[in-house]
Amino acid sequence: MKKLFSVMVIGSVLSLLISGTARAQLPGTVLRASIPFDFVVRGRTLPAGTYEIGRISDEPSGLMIRNVIHSRDEAVFETEPAYVPGTPGKDELMFHRYGDSYFLSEVLTAGEQTGRELAPSHAERQLRREMAWNQVEPETVKVALN
Repeated sequence: MKKLFSVMVIGSVLSLLISGTARAQLPGTVLRASIPFDFVVRGRTLPAGTYEIGRISDEPSGLMIRNVIHSRDEAVFETEPAYVPGTPGKDELMFHRYGDSYFLSEVLTAGEQTGRELAPSHAERQLRREMAWNQVEPETVKVALN
């Protein structure tokens, strides 16, 4: 009886952990973030504001980011899986900062060791080359999702 009870408790705990970490990866689920600066996604500059991020299909690679107030401020983009050193404790967006320009670079899900990474755009690669020429590294900026 004790063994059966222990198995049921462990199964319940594992179910809760799995469902909690997978919520951001489910189709139809959106995450919300307040981004305090203008930023670039796929060559499109989006203004500072509150955004929702979600999958566009059953595949985790296609994501969309949309301004909550101005739905015309949106971008659809493809991602690749990326290993995250250390497991993030909360959902986060990662940006590369080059001077006053911010480029969305990763979407991280709490409890997951694999994030979703965006390929750098032509403009970002150009800025990266210019900064490397001046021996300056881009800054990484994290924004926690609500």
